[in-house]
Amino acid sequence: MTNSDYLLKAAIKKVTEKLNEILVGKIEEATNIAQDVPEILKKEFNSLKDAIIDEASKMEKAENIQENDSTNTYQDSKIKKALNEIEDINKQIDLFNKTISNQIK
Repeated sequence: MTNSDYLLKAAIKKVTEKLNEILVGKIEEATNIAQDVPEILKKEFNSLKDAIIDEASKMEKAENIQENDSTNTYQDSKIKKALNEIEDINKQIDLFNKTISNQIK
């Protein structure tokens, strides 16, 4: 083999090694980020849920509605329905977290 053949093979070998090193590093970085994503989503969702509940309370107080019991019951059922939907979404996020965690392992 000539010197240029050796140079070409060495260049290909070193470039391949460097690309593999970069790829492994990026995969490790992505794995670390992916492990944090479910917890971040859960925290953000809980924060959003709390903000929604607080805002609903503020709106209810601001309007200061003096209605009969049937109307109040209707509003209570709407709030309960919204809270149930929030809980369902929470359960879906937990399931998503478990799925992601199992895929990472």
